[in-house]
Amino acid sequence: MTKSKLSKRSAVFIIIAVAVVLAVIVLICSGGSGSGLTTTEKRVEYLASLGWEVDASSETAKEIVLPETLSGVLAEYNELQKQQGFDLSQYCGEVCESYTYVLTSYPSGETGVIAQLFIYKGRVIGGDIHSAALGGFMHGLT
Repeated sequence: MTKSKLSKRSAVFIIIAVAVVLAVIVLICSGGSGSGLTTTEKRVEYLASLGWEVDASSETAKEIVLPETLSGVLAEYNELQKQQGFDLSQYCGEVCESYTYVLTSYPSGETGVIAQLFIYKGRVIGGDIHSAALGGFMHGLT
């Protein structure tokens, strides 16, 4: 059996290659869809990437403190969030922003449909599409 010896140059090359791959993975994971949404334009673009066209001028924003524990209606709402890959329970007690937009078109033709995003440090942590009409509806963003 022969032992192959790795040269210093090859070892350095391998280390650099692994570092580059790890850096790319970190960038992809930290800067993926739904992050960096610090402006109206970026939030509108995010919603458009999900297939929703909204009226940017209809934006309303408010700061929200999520409760320390999610119970009752909020726990049920979080189940909707979990179905779309979010989990508000990770942000209990934190301050986040809620942004709402009026959709310019909804597949059923219904008007007054709202897109809502919950943002924490520029990243989407939840959201929904809902109708404020009596007997309305609510579903996930996707």
